[in-house]
Amino acid sequence: MIGEKDAIATIAVRDIQAARKFYTDTLGLKPVPTAEPEVLNYKSGNSSVIVYKSQYAGTNKATAANWHVDDVEKEARDLKAKGVAFEHYDIPGLTQKGDVYVTKNFKTAWFKDPDGNILAIMGG
Repeated sequence: MIGEKDAIATIAVRDIQAARKFYTDTLGLKPVPTAEPEVLNYKSGNSSVIVYKSQYAGTNKATAANWHVDDVEKEARDLKAKGVAFEHYDIPGLTQKGDVYVTKNFKTAWFKDPDGNILAIMGG
């Protein structure tokens, strides 16, 4: 059954070299060799992320991938130190504290990759 299998995040980009720098250097994902010149494959914890060249890059207006982290505030500070700009949204039920949005049991922060894909870190 598909419900027992791992899912893979698949993210479209326009510029493979800019994406390689962002996903490898900025986010710290571990590259996995691929034979395709316009496809990047990464390990992220026990998950996989595929980044591929597409003319439709950045057209998704929703979050493309989330990473569950132990400390959202610390990860946000670390990413900001690497030049990541965080997105700020007006979302009912969420309280903004700097770049992090908070509810009673949940924290999240959104940011974009170089092609405008919305990504997020989240945790309890």
